[in-house]
Amino acid sequence: MLEIEVKARVSDAAAMRQAILQSGGRLERDRTPEENTLFDLRSKALTKKGCALRVRRAGRKVFLTFKGPAQKSRRFKVREEHETEVRDEKQLRRILRALGYVCVFRYQKSRTTFRRGRVRIMLDETAAGGFLEFEGERSDIIKCARCLGFSSGDLIKQDYIQILKAQEKRA
Repeated sequence: MLEIEVKARVSDAAAMRQAILQSGGRLERDRTPEENTLFDLRSKALTKKGCALRVRRAGRKVFLTFKGPAQKSRRFKVREEHETEVRDEKQLRRILRALGYVCVFRYQKSRTTFRRGRVRIMLDETAAGGFLEFEGERSDIIKCARCLGFSSGDLIKQDYIQILKAQEKRA
């Protein structure tokens, strides 16, 4: 599956939640804590290719996700993504270790998920602040972001690893 996404920084998560709902957004999943663990080989083979292998625990559910390298795009993060729900997280982690994968980064956030038309909107609260993440088709994302008061200049392609590492350097 091809994932097209972009983020925008949010200063007030509660106000943004209201704005999304008032604009016609529908709540899909209320505020859920997430723990995200990224894995790579010791050689950093995935990182060198611009790929990611992630285990995400969201509430009681666990997902394994592979993200391919980002495709060229000026305004959006576009990449292949494959994800599956996992029943036994401990076994999954044992398998990853047996294959030579090690944890290279871990972060937590709280996520509230909305849908507005064909766009998924995730309101994320992280150690680096609040963000909206828009997923969908490019034109739908732009319309949705504008409806919520964002201009093209407000949209960022960075992932949370880049954002959080930059935050750590500033601290």
